[in-house]
Amino acid sequence: MKEGFRQAMAWLHTWTGLIFGWLLFAIFLTGTLSYFKEEITHWSRPEVRSQTLDPTHALEVAQRYLLDHAGHSGTWFIRMPNAREAGLNVGYRDTNGGPRGFVSQTLDTQTGEPLQARDSRGGEFFYRFHFQLQMPHPYGRWLSTFCAFIMLLGLVTGIITHKKFFKEFFTFRPGKGQRSWLDGHNAIGVLVLPFHLMISYSSLVLFMYMVMPAGIMASYGNDTGKYFNDLFGRNEAPAPAHVAAPLVPLAGLYARVQALQPGARIGDIQVQNPGDRNARVTFTQSSADHVAYRRSANWTFDGSTGALLSQGKPESGVMMTAFSFAGLHMGNFAGPWLRWLYFLFGLAGTAVIGTGLVMWLGKRQLKHAGTERLPGELRLIEVLNIASMSGLLLAVAGFFWANRLIPLGVQGRADWEVDTFFITWGGTLVHAMLRSGYRAWAEQLALGALAFALLPLLNALTTGQGLNHSLPAGDWAMAGFDLTALATGLFLAWLAGKLSRKPGVAARRARHAARTPPAETAGAS
Repeated sequence: MKEGFRQAMAWLHTWTGLIFGWLLFAIFLTGTLSYFKEEITHWSRPEVRSQTLDPTHALEVAQRYLLDHAGHSGTWFIRMPNAREAGLNVGYRDTNGGPRGFVSQTLDTQTGEPLQARDSRGGEFFYRFHFQLQMPHPYGRWLSTFCAFIMLLGLVTGIITHKKFFKEFFTFRPGKGQRSWLDGHNAIGVLVLPFHLMISYSSLVLFMYMVMPAGIMASYGNDTGKYFNDLFGRNEAPAPAHVAAPLVPLAGLYARVQALQPGARIGDIQVQNPGDRNARVTFTQSSADHVAYRRSANWTFDGSTGALLSQGKPESGVMMTAFSFAGLHMGNFAGPWLRWLYFLFGLAGTAVIGTGLVMWLGKRQLKHAGTERLPGELRLIEVLNIASMSGLLLAVAGFFWANRLIPLGVQGRADWEVDTFFITWGGTLVHAMLRSGYRAWAEQLALGALAFALLPLLNALTTGQGLNHSLPAGDWAMAGFDLTALATGLFLAWLAGKLSRKPGVAARRARHAARTPPAETAGAS
């Protein structure tokens, strides 16, 4: 019975891993990139330079700009610059502006002048793709949440299946083909198991309101806005009184917040009904200041008098636990070293998924080692493996190349970057269909190596902010991106070299089977 249960868990682990593995690989890789979302955005918009941070001056600059350009708007938004985000971002609602009635602008934190930065989604694209999969709302979120459940199921069934769990962690036999892949899969899986359990479970917690909405619907009906206001402690703004009243200086309110919470870093500021007697100003503390999302981390002032109206709400143990899982998943609180650890653990999770897909196919290829061609279903899986892994890496590189090569004045430039990503990804699928397995792997990895390794040079030639500039200037976000791209290129070149020298398990087994006498082959089976 015990062995029967383990075999059932092994079957479940294998087949759910295969069916959802390609999508999980993309979710994990783009989610891993999202830990450096701000740094990727900084690289993608080189016109926004890092400057000395002065929150008081930045607020004076933002308020002056919004008074001049958005005095008619009913809502202002300000996102403060920080060590990871160089620009001062302001926005306002305008029925005549933008596709959704919203106008945004990045300002120079010193002069207050609008920056003519290139239109790019930057790291935001990978962040959104990670949980929306470039699908209409809410279908992408439903699918990614279901994949998170599958990942959690895969981790649990993997623990049950491998009874010599920790012994296998210390076992690695290089150069043994399928055995080496399994050893690597087990070792990486055990090494980062707590992290992957946390990531998978917290994904479900983040979108619990979508996958289990019955309680919310019973209490709020279809008014999800009120649910989120209660969840995050937001108060509805009063209707405008239509009585003019000057807005108090935002810099002065910022000083009040600092007196209430010394050292608090402010992430977002929202101004409702500016210039009206019923104006409201809400300061929200940066998520980098604490692990959990806390409703007590905001302050609302009367915009006409400066009086403090509310200061968040206390948290229950249940809410603190849920917000802590959300904070752990996103890692906004992490400093540079911890963020790199998140990044490496995310890559490890991506590798676990990738090695699982390779092992599934490799095991079945051995059964057809004596045939010239794989059965159609195995060939399909081989093509999907190549396109979903090496192809996705090439698509990521294509996105970054498009960011530097598409002219700045092109209409819909950010959309063209995204289109380049998917066109490149689709091209790798066609290439994998036209080439034999190991050749497609080697060629795509080699091209990916070249694309990533040349990114620092491309950056230097097109922006003048290459490593020769960013390192002396101390611009570690720009330099870190270039160095990471170079390291990625070298790693992919190493992989491509290994594959170009070794034509793959199936081909080697086929040659061995051709030389093996029939009797010996029969006995081995």
